[in-house]
Amino acid sequence: MLIRFDPFREFDRLTEQLASTATRVPRAFPMDAYRRGDQFIVEFDLPGVEPASIDLTVENNVMTVRSERRFDPREGDEVLVAERPHGTYTRQLFLADTLDSENVQANYEHGVLTLTIPVAEAAKPRRVQVGGGQDAQRIEPQTTGGAEAIPAGQPVSTGEEAAPTGAS
Repeated sequence: MLIRFDPFREFDRLTEQLASTATRVPRAFPMDAYRRGDQFIVEFDLPGVEPASIDLTVENNVMTVRSERRFDPREGDEVLVAERPHGTYTRQLFLADTLDSENVQANYEHGVLTLTIPVAEAAKPRRVQVGGGQDAQRIEPQTTGGAEAIPAGQPVSTGEEAAPTGAS
């Protein structure tokens, strides 16, 4: 049997309603984000949300997840307790340019929305081939007099050679 009236619970509920901005501003929902190989995985807790109410958009590297959880009692229902949160929920993520926002995948299962965001091809580590050959040049450190590239095989002057003097 449910107790219809608990004055302390009603006082707590009223205080929560007055202090809450739930009716004016959408609330955020918890998330986890982590990298797995060449993908970023983001998981949002959205229990009791209809998949059709989830709106996922990406614009200018900003991903917005918006959802609505409703409680609509039927005609003739006598609501005894309504503690579960409902309303509009929203969360924004700022995606780096290194992520491929064109190929985001979304899956909603067991009250968890899972987003898979691949790393962009241009941001993946890659090996760079270093070439060389007959026209290779050696680069010397710069000095106050300036440094120039000297073709390979040419002698390098260090500037420490003795200059001829006229006195013996």
